[in-house]
Amino acid sequence: MPHARDPLYRRHRFPAEVIGYAVWLYFRFPLSLRMIEEMLAVRGIIVSPETIRCWAEKLGREFSNRIRRRAPIRGDKWHLDEVVITIAGKKHWLWRAVDQEGFVLDILVQNRRDRGAAQRLMRKLLKKSTKAPRVMITDKLKSYGAARKDMGLRIEHRQHKGLNNRAENSHQPTRRRERIMKRFKSPRQVQKFLSIHDQVANLFHFPRNRVSAANHRAARARAFATWDEITNTRLVA
Repeated sequence: MPHARDPLYRRHRFPAEVIGYAVWLYFRFPLSLRMIEEMLAVRGIIVSPETIRCWAEKLGREFSNRIRRRAPIRGDKWHLDEVVITIAGKKHWLWRAVDQEGFVLDILVQNRRDRGAAQRLMRKLLKKSTKAPRVMITDKLKSYGAARKDMGLRIEHRQHKGLNNRAENSHQPTRRRERIMKRFKSPRQVQKFLSIHDQVANLFHFPRNRVSAANHRAARARAFATWDEITNTRLVA
């Protein structure tokens, strides 16, 4: 597998292709570390779950940053939603924003569900976006409207439970990972993991409502090629 050596893999005992493949499995699918260990073992690659965790922690952030830099401009319709998660026996709120195509714009873990929390999410979104959205869609939580008013945002705001299914559905992969990981351990862990996970999910997210099977396969092939480029490896066949 002739690739120029990436400094990211310096001093690692295993080949870059093995490391990139393990990190891809971890963030792409709801798999535990021990599941990935076994998937590698059947290929004759003996590596511990702790090593896989270290790979994901060290390389995942850089991979997600590279994906984000390559990402096209997202849609101008933002769907915002919040869902409760329990961390170490305490209630927290996971705030998430997606566009009209289902691409995750950003997430923020907070311990409150009020106007201030909504403002923090919206400021974070606007800081990373090139321009404000055309439409903001939320559920009927009043904090969104209050935050928009305080920030002086002149954008259309639609509040309706049925209109926000796009954002609510985007929480489902998080729920699956929460079960696999036997609950999250800390707010910092959730924020760190999901900020990487959602960028990898964006790369392999293909809206199916308006594309043929052939176009879907072509989009998937482009995603695989992009992953190879950002990791400077090839996915193990």
